[in-house]
Amino acid sequence: MSARLLELTDFGVAYGAVQAVHKLALTVDEGEIVTVIGPNGAGKSTLLCAAMGLLPSSGTLALDGRTLVRPTVEMMVAAGVALVPEKRELFGEMSVEDNLLLGGFWRWRKGQRDQAARMQEVFAIFPRLQERRSQMALTLSGGERQMLAIGRALMAKPRLLMLDEPSLGLAPLIVREVLQVVASLRNLGVSVLLVEQNARAALQVADRAYVLEMGTVALSGPAQALLHDRRIIDTYLGIGKKNSLPSPLPGA
Repeated sequence: MSARLLELTDFGVAYGAVQAVHKLALTVDEGEIVTVIGPNGAGKSTLLCAAMGLLPSSGTLALDGRTLVRPTVEMMVAAGVALVPEKRELFGEMSVEDNLLLGGFWRWRKGQRDQAARMQEVFAIFPRLQERRSQMALTLSGGERQMLAIGRALMAKPRLLMLDEPSLGLAPLIVREVLQVVASLRNLGVSVLLVEQNARAALQVADRAYVLEMGTVALSGPAQALLHDRRIIDTYLGIGKKNSLPSPLPGA
């Protein structure tokens, strides 16, 4: 049985008096890809930012069974967690290679001088980045920038990679390519928490899924089961025009 890597219990996030995420429960096990899907404004990106320590939160966040009180970005990075934000946040006037080196800076600070080896591992995953290693990041295509953002996060050798809308603004063929790489990360010992607007693509690569609505979990379960669930099909996969899901699955 896989070990529990991340566990959120009664997890909440508020912007002043507005509660964006309500007493949410979510888990990610080692070697698992978990996706969070839902409509715009459901709280998906807020959840990810708070789990990374970028926003204050309430409730409990545990890594490897160890509860982190008021988690910070520094705590999460030190524990082997990396985040690829929705806007990718690359350094446009720096080369691909220098962007990658910055991703390994935390390990360098700890005295781990394996950046060259890590970069070769990233190039093996994304050969296009090796071809463009000397180019400035701002000259890359949208798909290449997303590859660079993921590659930069992998330079930190994370145990858990959190991805915020990696398909945003990408052509369907590039989305497929990027998510195939995401699916392959479990073979490298990287667990993934994937926030996605593209429900079909996310459910096809994930092991388990949570459907977030208005800051709460409306449905959860095995990704393949949700992919074929009529409520998901009607609401998210292009057939229905509904704005919300019906009552949750029993036990969800």
